[in-house]
Amino acid sequence: MKASQFFISTLKEAPADAEVVSHKLMMRAGMIKKLGAGIYTLMPMGLRVVQKVEAIVRQEMNRAGAVELSMPVVQPAELWQETGRFEKMGPELLRIADRHGNDFVVQPTSEEVITDIARQEIRSYKQLPKNFYQIQTKFRDERRPRFGLMRGREFIMKDAYSFDRDQASAKASYQVMAKAYRAIFDRFGLTYRAVAADSGAIGGDLSEEFQVIAATGEDAIVYCPGSDYAANLEKAEAMAPAGLRPAASKPITKTPTPGKSTCADVAELLGVPLQNTVKSLVLATDTLSDKGEVLKTQVWLLLLRGDHDMNEVKVGKLPGLGAFRFATVPEIEDHFGCKPGYLGPLNLQKPVKLVVDREVAVMNDWICGANVPDFHITGVNWGRDLPEPGMVADLRNVLAGDASPDGKGVLAIERGIEVGHVFYLGTKYSQAMKATFLDQNGKPQLMEMGCYGIGITRLPAAAIEQNHDERGIIWPDSLAPFTVVICPINAERSPEVKAASESLYAELLVAGVDVMLDDRGERPGAMFADWELIGVPHRVNIGDRALKEGNVEYQHRRDTAATAVPLADIASVLLTKLKA
Repeated sequence: MKASQFFISTLKEAPADAEVVSHKLMMRAGMIKKLGAGIYTLMPMGLRVVQKVEAIVRQEMNRAGAVELSMPVVQPAELWQETGRFEKMGPELLRIADRHGNDFVVQPTSEEVITDIARQEIRSYKQLPKNFYQIQTKFRDERRPRFGLMRGREFIMKDAYSFDRDQASAKASYQVMAKAYRAIFDRFGLTYRAVAADSGAIGGDLSEEFQVIAATGEDAIVYCPGSDYAANLEKAEAMAPAGLRPAASKPITKTPTPGKSTCADVAELLGVPLQNTVKSLVLATDTLSDKGEVLKTQVWLLLLRGDHDMNEVKVGKLPGLGAFRFATVPEIEDHFGCKPGYLGPLNLQKPVKLVVDREVAVMNDWICGANVPDFHITGVNWGRDLPEPGMVADLRNVLAGDASPDGKGVLAIERGIEVGHVFYLGTKYSQAMKATFLDQNGKPQLMEMGCYGIGITRLPAAAIEQNHDERGIIWPDSLAPFTVVICPINAERSPEVKAASESLYAELLVAGVDVMLDDRGERPGAMFADWELIGVPHRVNIGDRALKEGNVEYQHRRDTAATAVPLADIASVLLTKLKA
């Protein structure tokens, strides 16, 4: 491609609403253009990157035996009503109606549609296993779209869905996809981790996220440097402390703590470590009638160590807490006789259901609220001052330095950007939609399913967050919009420069290299700045001075200076580097 035939539109400054590096650089490099909140046009330069991502994904999905199709972006609401997700999906699901008043959704994902296809087309066990995938536009009505393509409302995703005859074969299909994903992300040339994850709204009980490591990532990735253990923060297990609970050594005492309503303030006032305090979190669950009216409310008290944070995903999976909410102030006052800030498990006005974190269950002489304003209780002990906790569970986020669940060291935490996710779904959707096949005995059986997603348009943004400097983007070869750029210097005044540039350009095209010849006649400084901003990994500068010595200049995007290379050798040098 020649620059005069292409469309290059760079900016010196990023728009004011661009927050993260990838958003700023993609806007400045002319890769995306904002149309509306969370909605972007892929400009020619950005589209080339996305097409590179799609090509690699297609190759590896096809190699893994998946079959491509394309499902509609607009889908009938009836399918989503069958699974209950039309109501459960919440405001992120964009619902629309046609001129006849029929309800539709703009797809955020396609479990319902693919399951409908499977129940119509797959009749016998002989047709299984099957894995269908698509690369298609999706829409999720994010409350606060931000960070450009990182969290937009409209995006492109590769979603795949496997169908199997039993759980064992479904888990085998899952492993095939997990292996294919590793091959895909290896080819992208990015540093990533595959981590155990929670399945969230999609469902299922086996799940992995693929996270590109970046300091600006929204997700916390927990891993053990001494083993293969890795999980996201929602999934990572906080182990119970080893050993027995120490015996009580202090008397229980009602202690004045005027104006000190947080664990940190109380610990500072009393001169004790924050780890000696226990925080009280009050939740509620409602029993609803068929009409959605509240019939009964249950109040729960969760106890965590003062320096720990509640993990809402873990709590939501506990028996009875699947639809929890935080209790209101009137509910708290009714049960504790006190406003938040001085709450604890002693001297309650009304009974609550108590759930204790593993760490708190083995603490002694701890400090909690007295259920009286401006007072806390010190020296609290299980067995002596309170009954032994009946319900003990992992309620918290892990911290760096916690013991690894596999017993092979301690945990570390780094930031990541989720770019892929694989789920084993089981029969969640096939049961809801009655997707069955006839087994070897001629009896109907529910299909076992898996689903597998890759954020096609998010991935380039994640790659930029991991690969950039003060000059701009640094693309891996596999993702760059162009792999090589040839920069002629003053070619309009030098027939030799123009001829050498055209000759190298033609030679690289014949060799199958994705090469750009910048024939715009820009000044060298402006031309180099453009390509450094855009992030093309390999650049060849061709000028009169070097040509007189039989050389050109080669510079990788990560290099601080150019290197002289004989003109006769530059094509083979480039091809060697690209193969490497």
